Amino acid sequence: MAEIQKQYITPEMKAKLENELQALIDNRPVIAAEINERREEGDLKENAGYDAAREQQDQEEARIKQISEILANATTERTGVVEGVAQVGSVVHVYYNGDENDKETFLIGTRAASTGNKDLETYSENSPLGSALIGASEGETRSYNAPSGREISVTIVSAEPYDSDKAATPRAGS
Repeated sequence: MAEIQKQYITPEMKAKLENELQALIDNRPVIAAEINERREEGDLKENAGYDAAREQQDQEEARIKQISEILANATTERTGVVEGVAQVGSVVHVYYNGDENDKETFLIGTRAASTGNKDLETYSENSPLGSALIGASEGETRSYNAPSGREISVTIVSAEPYDSDKAATPRAGS
């Protein structure tokens, strides 16, 4: 059986998810008490408070499961991520279609990898752009097809391992 490949998430996102998971787990007794309190009000068929509490419980349990799965299949390790090569866990600075004024900086990783830094977008390594860039070196130009079908060329200005202190700041000369 094939081993599931761990997906990269930033240390900040891991901490955020762990905190959210703990808060949801800590809230379980509160929701259970609310359900019991509403159940004691009588007829459950027409008890909006009971229905709302059960719905909230269902939503929170689904989120607990989702976060648990993300954390179980994630890593903050960036083995193989090196300066100058676009990999999962790299922050890349690029320009599009030969226009050096059409620049963008982003992290290659899953959406769950996002940093919380509003200035740093995250693109999945499985997206057309992300998959086109994996393994590309600085100065290299690659092409990919946008969802619209349009072919877009993208040139890597720089690629560096994710560092929360400088993730959204292009290197000098970028």
